[in-house]
Amino acid sequence: MKAVVVTTPGGPVVLQLQEVEDPQINEDEVLIKVEATALNRADTLQRQGKYPPPKGASPYPGLECSGTIETVGKYVSRWKIGDQVCALLSGGGYAEKVAVPAGQVLPVPKGVSLKDAAALPEVACTVWSTVFMMNRLSAGETFLVHGGSSGIGTFAIQIAKHQGAKVFVTAGSEEKLAVCKDLGADVCINYKTEDFVARVKEETGGKGVDVILDSVGATYFQKNVDSLNIDGRLFLLGFMGGAVTQVNLASLFAKRATVQAAGLANKNSGKQSRNCL
Repeated sequence: MKAVVVTTPGGPVVLQLQEVEDPQINEDEVLIKVEATALNRADTLQRQGKYPPPKGASPYPGLECSGTIETVGKYVSRWKIGDQVCALLSGGGYAEKVAVPAGQVLPVPKGVSLKDAAALPEVACTVWSTVFMMNRLSAGETFLVHGGSSGIGTFAIQIAKHQGAKVFVTAGSEEKLAVCKDLGADVCINYKTEDFVARVKEETGGKGVDVILDSVGATYFQKNVDSLNIDGRLFLLGFMGGAVTQVNLASLFAKRATVQAAGLANKNSGKQSRNCL
């Protein structure tokens, strides 16, 4: 088969389409003929040599895909040859075929094309596992997502609204905020012209929000803590604004705050599968 290979760490020119061996499936896996894949920031970091794939994963980029099942393992009962699916991957989406644990395979939602479905697994599993499974966002609570116009942000807005939360977003332009508003965001904050902490406090009567989803990291950490309600939950998905910061621990104690962090690509296949269920 053909696959996009990272020949050496570097810019886009290091990516080459090469002939490689077909993947072999285990008894609990399926083989998918790839229709489409998606571009995630982790793919660009892997290309640069900054995000190595987990041990035992495919060496090729691509953390999600859609396609048609060609082969099923001995212990796979939910899926059959010919099923059109999408899947969360540990790698290998940038290839014509990929082997995937059956628990990380998802049906293509009604009304979504097979091609478009390739962009669903990463955002869906990330948002559901972090915001709802781990941070327990519930109807009537308040939720702030930074980067509201990103893939994670646009999905988070819609599902949080569907679940009955009041949604706050930050973004860096009025055009991006307009997209967020159209998707259902209740409070749209331009972080370049407004202090999001002050706006959150204003909109919540001084209380703060119940859950925050953040990929900025260090530069936002104390501001995020200051934006939390009592018993608030902060989840870190990345550190685009740096990985090292100082924090006032007293503010965490005062708010009985919970801070968690995770990356799907670092989880084992069993945990990834539970996030897809």
